[in-house]
Amino acid sequence: MRFPAPLIPATLIKRYKRFLADVTLPDGTAITAHVANPGAMTGLAAPGSRVWLSKSDNPNRKLSHSWELIEVDLGAGLEVVGVNTGHPNPLVGAALAAGTIPALTEYDTIHREVKYGKNSRVDFPLESATRPHCYVEIKNVHLMRTPGLAEFPDSRTERGAKHLEELGDMVAAGHRAVMLYLIQIGSASRFALARDIDPKYGAAFDRAQARGVEAMAWKCMITADGIEITEPVPMVEPRLPLPQQVV
Repeated sequence: MRFPAPLIPATLIKRYKRFLADVTLPDGTAITAHVANPGAMTGLAAPGSRVWLSKSDNPNRKLSHSWELIEVDLGAGLEVVGVNTGHPNPLVGAALAAGTIPALTEYDTIHREVKYGKNSRVDFPLESATRPHCYVEIKNVHLMRTPGLAEFPDSRTERGAKHLEELGDMVAAGHRAVMLYLIQIGSASRFALARDIDPKYGAAFDRAQARGVEAMAWKCMITADGIEITEPVPMVEPRLPLPQQVV
């Protein structure tokens, strides 16, 4: 996915109210940009960081600029990380159409945002004339607290746990269900659940896996020109702290 127009570099002043960020443009002008990210953005919102913005041509938008990328050191040196949670679905949609994800290639029809479950929408229902339907849910990943280890979620998510339950219901109904974690961090070499941040989500994931829900994680290559899904990364259990010895 290439950005339709060159991104605009800026310097982050602060992120606040989840969906707002004040930034300084190269000419010194301070503006407020939209933040398409409801999460905590741990490690990705330090004042003074170099960021990149897109600008909308829609005259009806209250905020013309959107925050897309940030330059940050997550343990492997400076790299560009994607913060816009609106990109994973189009990225995965393009990858499905191109056959980039081998485990999800043998389907004839790709739908998007279809109602299912308990008043929800699944990101990608896949259909085939010769196999059960496949329901694919996408989650954006941009948390990295240990170098190389991407984690989800970065904040508590009841909605995420609900999605896992509904995927399990699809398996019980005779379909296939997949939770796909898309990592917008190029240095990621493995993926784990952040069970300490949201134990309920971790428990929901365990229940879903026990019911037959599959899980996979793929990472992206990110530049100021665009974002591309590149390769899968293994899912691991997070490293737990060793118990303290009693002296």
